[in-house]
Amino acid sequence: MTQNTTGGTAAAPASTTTTTGRTARGDRITADVRGSGPGVVFVAGAGPFRAVDPITTRTAELLADAGTTTVVFDRLGRGDSPAPGRLDLDRELDAVAAAIDLAGGSAVLCGHSSGCAISLRAADRGLPVTGLVLWEAPLELGAEETRAWAAEIERRMDAGDLEGATEHFMKDMPPEWLAGAKASPDWPAIAASVVSQRADAQALTWATRAVADGGLAGVPVPLLALTGTETFPGMPEAAARLAAAVPQGSAETLAGAEHSWDPEPMAARLARFVLA
Repeated sequence: MTQNTTGGTAAAPASTTTTTGRTARGDRITADVRGSGPGVVFVAGAGPFRAVDPITTRTAELLADAGTTTVVFDRLGRGDSPAPGRLDLDRELDAVAAAIDLAGGSAVLCGHSSGCAISLRAADRGLPVTGLVLWEAPLELGAEETRAWAAEIERRMDAGDLEGATEHFMKDMPPEWLAGAKASPDWPAIAASVVSQRADAQALTWATRAVADGGLAGVPVPLLALTGTETFPGMPEAAARLAAAVPQGSAETLAGAEHSWDPEPMAARLARFVLA
C-alpha cells in the first residue's frame, strides 16, 4: 500500500491511499481511496482506468473534500487490476462489491456510460448500494437491437478478433472517435483491452431489457440520471426513461460535453445527493 497526503487549504485534495482489494473469486482490484464519510464508488464505462481518467480523479478529490469516502478503481483487465480469462458481468459485479468494501461497506455508485448499466445491475442484485448517480447511460437503443449488438461483440471476442470487437463496440459512437483510436499508436493496446468490455455489453443488454419490461421497478435506492448540457441525440430521452423506470428516479442536466462531465459541478451535485 502506498500513501500520498496533501493538505493545507480547503481546495487541496484529501489524503489519497492507493490500495488493493480482493473479490470473492480472488481477483485483485487496485483503487485510489480518498477522504472519510459516506462512500461513493466511481464505476467507469468502456475503456477508462485511473491513469488515463483525470476528470474522475479530480471529481473524486473534490467530493472527498466535501466529506465523503471516494473510491476510483481500475476495472478488471485494466490498468493496475490485471485479470486473465473471461471477464463477464458476474465477475465484474464481484469487483464492484470489492470496491464498495474499500469505501466502508456501502456506497453510492457513480456510473459513467456503460458503467451506469453495471451500477444498475449491482443495485438490482442486492449489493450494498445506497444510491445511483448515472452519467449518460447509453440506453437509447431498443432491447433487441442492443442484444444483437452485444452478441456480435462477444462472438468476435471469442473468435479472437479483438480489433473487430472493438470496432463493433464503437459502431454507434461518433465516427471520429473510432478513426482517432485506429490512427493512434496505442490502437493495438486499445483493441486488446476490449476483453474488459464483455461486462459492459452484457450489462447494457440486461439494462435495456429491464427498462423496457419494467424490470427496474424493484430497484430500492434513489437514482439520479444525468446528461450533459452538450450531449448526443437520444441521451436526454434515455435518461428520462431510466428515471421513470425506478420508484425513486429523477433526471437532470449538468455542465458537460462529449459524453463527460465537468468535475466541479459534478462533485457539488454528488455531494448534495450523498450528504442530503
